Amino acid sequence: MGIRGADNQIDNIEFNVLDIARSKKFYGEVFGWTFVDYGPAYTEFTDKRLTGGFTTGEPVRPGGPLIILHCEDLTQAETRIRNAGGHISREVFSFPGGRRFHFIDPDGYELAVWSAADPSD
Repeated sequence: MGIRGADNQIDNIEFNVLDIARSKKFYGEVFGWTFVDYGPAYTEFTDKRLTGGFTTGEPVRPGGPLIILHCEDLTQAETRIRNAGGHISREVFSFPGGRRFHFIDPDGYELAVWSAADPSD
């Protein structure tokens, strides 16, 4: 599973997916993730900070903890998600210190994308 992380920090996130190629295409197009294949049923991904995996070894389990990704430009991220086949499940909203939205990926996982508050806000 890539380079081992520091003690007591998130080190890996694993998604059970129906189609690894589709997941690689979606996350590669939207967030620029890169991948290493370990056989037909497992692919490791990295966003250059955190690693995880896509596996077809078990049934898809949408839900679980909310994974929140950071993007400087929420509008561009939303456009990339829609163009790659994702669905926006919660429109952009503000919270103290930033803004975010939620989306559903092609396997039904809900994730969020956030950005720091605009200094002019």
